[in-house]
Amino acid sequence: MDRLSNTIRPYAWGSTTAIPELLGVEPTGEPQAEMWMGAHPGAPSRLTRGPLNEVIAADPEAELGPEAVAKFGPRLPFLLKLLAAGAPLSLQVHPDLTQAKEGFEDEEQRGIPIDAPHRNYKDANHKPELICALTPFDGLCGFRDPDDAARLLEGLDVNSLKPYVDLLHAHPEEAALREVLTAVLTADRDEMAATVTEAAAAAERIGGHYEPYALIARDYPGDPGVIAAMLLNHVRLQPGEALFLGAGVPHAYLNGLGVEIMANSDNVLRCGLTPKHVDVPELLRIVRFQATDPGVLRPEADPGGEEVYETPIDEFRLSRFSLPEGSAPRDLMARTPQILLCTAGTVRTGELELAPGESVFVPAGEKTEISGNGTLFRATVVA
Repeated sequence: MDRLSNTIRPYAWGSTTAIPELLGVEPTGEPQAEMWMGAHPGAPSRLTRGPLNEVIAADPEAELGPEAVAKFGPRLPFLLKLLAAGAPLSLQVHPDLTQAKEGFEDEEQRGIPIDAPHRNYKDANHKPELICALTPFDGLCGFRDPDDAARLLEGLDVNSLKPYVDLLHAHPEEAALREVLTAVLTADRDEMAATVTEAAAAAERIGGHYEPYALIARDYPGDPGVIAAMLLNHVRLQPGEALFLGAGVPHAYLNGLGVEIMANSDNVLRCGLTPKHVDVPELLRIVRFQATDPGVLRPEADPGGEEVYETPIDEFRLSRFSLPEGSAPRDLMARTPQILLCTAGTVRTGELELAPGESVFVPAGEKTEISGNGTLFRATVVA
């Protein structure tokens, strides 16, 4: 077991205060969006033995376990993060595994450099992800029922939105969502900017359940993603609640601090609320046009007190321990690698004491004991 030294990513949408407050350090005044824990080559965590990706590459079976290597190859199949959104992230979807492999092969054959800004598929993997709130956390997840979306747009009383309202009422669910999202994202930019400006002013005036969209429009004035966002479910997670985001589900995080875990991939298709590359045709090909319940997850506790966030994929498994003062130590061992992250109080893992924001890497098969008075998240692999 080894303590991790982790990189904080300064993306523009990041909160300037949330991660520093958790770590108990002074803010720098710059955005601190994500703290990465894992072996991603872009910002691998460091151990006393060296960068985690190099440590794993030197002996994959010893670090990951033979079962994980057989199932996912000789690399850590997940990335764990602290994510602190101070402004909306891009409106986006992720491909499934087949789409990712086909898209990656196509862009490779076309000779698009892997680091090109307009490249969609950086790798051949899918990117399911889970976000667990540490503070109240706002996000958008999955399509609303078309009639609900129509009522939301209609309530703004903006003439240029009425054709979208009519489409949402007139067609079967999949066709309605497809036609309206396509129309919004492919409309004349100047005309759509005027529509967004009028809609944002109405949302600001009305408030209530329109407030999230007024706030989005402040950060992205005139962006068609503001109207696209109104087609999606708005979700407010309370601390401890989580969302699972599978392939083809449109989503965006808006505000809050959480623990995020994802399969190790950089494949993102964006359609708005971002200065990054937007590929509307490819996103429309990947999106699943069906209304969904966001499906807020609450952890299920086992007899040992481990609270597990159940998901349908094997690249990662996220769970949580809430350790009360004076509680008996608990043994943790897995046949696969683990990253343990403290988010509150003080937690002892083996001989190491963790404060909020501190983490350790536990190689496969290594036993460790946890104790203390605090909250500990456990990330591992299902194999």
